[in-house]
Amino acid sequence: MRIITYNVNGIRAALNKDLAGWLKQVDADVICLQEIKATEDVVDKQPFFDMGYELYWYPAQKKGYSGVAIFTKKTPKKVFYGCGIEAYDLEGRIIRADFDDVSILSVYHPSGSSGDERQAFKFKWLNDFFDYAHELKKSIPNLIISGDYNICHKAIDIHNPKSNANTSGFLPEEREWMEKFINSGFIDTFRYFNEDPHHYTWWSYRAGARNKNLGWRIDYHMATTNMEQRLKRSVILPDAKHSDHCPVLLEID
Repeated sequence: MRIITYNVNGIRAALNKDLAGWLKQVDADVICLQEIKATEDVVDKQPFFDMGYELYWYPAQKKGYSGVAIFTKKTPKKVFYGCGIEAYDLEGRIIRADFDDVSILSVYHPSGSSGDERQAFKFKWLNDFFDYAHELKKSIPNLIISGDYNICHKAIDIHNPKSNANTSGFLPEEREWMEKFINSGFIDTFRYFNEDPHHYTWWSYRAGARNKNLGWRIDYHMATTNMEQRLKRSVILPDAKHSDHCPVLLEID
């Protein structure tokens, strides 16, 4: 199974940059999208149907904001929308597809970069999401939680750790949460295969950051530890330029 996670920063804008053509070439079985920023009715879905995808869509209530989706060539046994907490579900942050032997989530963690109020919201989300993920693990041992976590875990995951030490997305408390989350039974699948520096998944639009590779690694496929033997490959795909993020591929048996 080939799984892509991609924060598209607006699916309509990404489609205008030939997202559909790129996905046809990649031929993933499951695509986890974040920040779709659109409801189904305003998007031309035919290119995805032509590729054989079933589309499961969970937009935010607020137009042009947030939202997640899962496109899959394998029919899920069941799809779950949201996590049951209204403040998060109104923002369209979690969708889960259950397959025979694995469940895949597309998740969009909040950003705290706009100010103290949203940073507080992010910290509350992180605590609630930790509990939610571990409650899921009790009944679904094979989990892959894919998406934009809006956190760089370690200094290796950000181009300038010193100057960003007090920046949302690299705050000590956020990094501690990521460490705790991984140590509680999850594998950062990209780092499982690659310990080299300078691999990022998001770049600011400012000052030519992407061309200079001045980025952050904030998009992940997290797999439960009991799936370790099924992990085959995980790579970042920086040449895909439909967004300020780039996609990450995970292959499992």
